[in-house]
Amino acid sequence: MAPSDTTTGHPPEPAPERPGPAELCDGSAAAGSADPAELAGRLRAVIQHLLPVLRGHSTHRDLTPSRTAALATLDAHGPLRVSELAARMNIALSTTSRMVDLLDDRGWIARRTDPVDQRASLISLNDAGRALLRAVRRETTGLLAERIGRLPPDRQHLLHAALPALEELVDDAG
Repeated sequence: MAPSDTTTGHPPEPAPERPGPAELCDGSAAAGSADPAELAGRLRAVIQHLLPVLRGHSTHRDLTPSRTAALATLDAHGPLRVSELAARMNIALSTTSRMVDLLDDRGWIARRTDPVDQRASLISLNDAGRALLRAVRRETTGLLAERIGRLPPDRQHLLHAALPALEELVDDAG
């Protein structure tokens, strides 16, 4: 006997079928039929489940996601003032200041006086921080490549085709 919906007593509605890889690749799925809210929810869920998988395999246990994000932000945009790093990471200045102290204690960043304002300092990655970030990126890229390699070729093609749109989402954010 099939389970029923407790509010109506009727069997639950089957989940809507998603277009398969062939329909997505050949365009036979209804053009423009993707609901942005559904896509956003599914993408958020995938990211939310994929990130811990990548982090869980890291050999760098003292490098938290927020520390990694700080190093990556400095790599992409540094040297920065602590306030600029906080703004780019969208976190509180006091939190960023404590994190910068920790990154400095670990020997991953360099501080120097801001030539524009001698009262402020600029922070940037040093060689150790840059090497660490490269190692983490190699590690996570390898894990992703392994997982992607286990997907059927049509799914790999879909991931490849989706990358420009995903990259636009990142470009729009910053």
